[in-house]
Amino acid sequence: MSLAILCSGQGQQHPGMFALTGNAPAAANLFAHAATLLCGLDPRDLVQTASSSTLHGNRVAQILCTLQALAAAATLRDAMPDRSIVAGYSVGEMAAWGVAGLLSQYDTLDLVARRAELMDAATPAGDGMLFVRGISRQAVDGLCKRYDTAIAIVEPGDAFVLGGSREALELLGDEAKAMKATHVVDIPVEVASHTKRLGSASLAFREVLSQVPVRPPTTSSRLLSGTDGAPVIELDRGLDKLAAQISHTVHWADCLQGCVEARASAFLELGPGSALSNMVAGAYRELPTRSLEDFRTLEGARAWITHHLGC
Repeated sequence: MSLAILCSGQGQQHPGMFALTGNAPAAANLFAHAATLLCGLDPRDLVQTASSSTLHGNRVAQILCTLQALAAAATLRDAMPDRSIVAGYSVGEMAAWGVAGLLSQYDTLDLVARRAELMDAATPAGDGMLFVRGISRQAVDGLCKRYDTAIAIVEPGDAFVLGGSREALELLGDEAKAMKATHVVDIPVEVASHTKRLGSASLAFREVLSQVPVRPPTTSSRLLSGTDGAPVIELDRGLDKLAAQISHTVHWADCLQGCVEARASAFLELGPGSALSNMVAGAYRELPTRSLEDFRTLEGARAWITHHLGC
């Protein structure tokens, strides 16, 4: 039996996001390292005291979300099954490389900080992202062409994350509502991730990745690429895709399908939030699916893993 481990993207940072991992001995060094990337601020204190704008700033958000995934994986490692499938949504793909063991945990955090810096440097002022559900891909493609925006992420069930200028996204959102879209929601990020607007960041980040030690994939952990949902087998090709996803569409629906095709018996989202586990629950109702934030204790999460995976 295999567990599909899902690493969340940014957008759902909140004061309680480290409730289960913050005091775990296995994650202590990760929190200490993340503090060095956050001007010496302890991440556990930062999420409690910082303003919403600070928590959702691109660099801070990417570090916090990656830290949560790495801390959760380190804390639950003793409960994990022998086989796992790992996939990450947006910046969560960086965490997935760390969780799968291809990058060291500390290099993963360092790379995420650098990734965010390169994205910020390449981002035109006033960019952002918008979620649209309930109209067809063809209709969304037409809206993107009309308003010079792009599909950043494809989710299950006619759901899309779009990137572009805030002004254009607002106009697009109004038209999508008129076309009877069921949900049109602004996403609290400040970059048009996974669109061609960040092409220079992809090129620069590939150079950064070439300077970091990377371990080959193991037979016990299958890592999926966000750009197409395919398993990472050749390291150079996998690193090319990891850099390219900054400026190319993330096919998250394909990633989830890839987990199912790899015979995932259950899904566990590491957080923050439960957006990914909710997607799985909607698309694959027969499979047990939880987010770490669903549990009140780590013991509860371990018991759930053991129950559904027979660990």
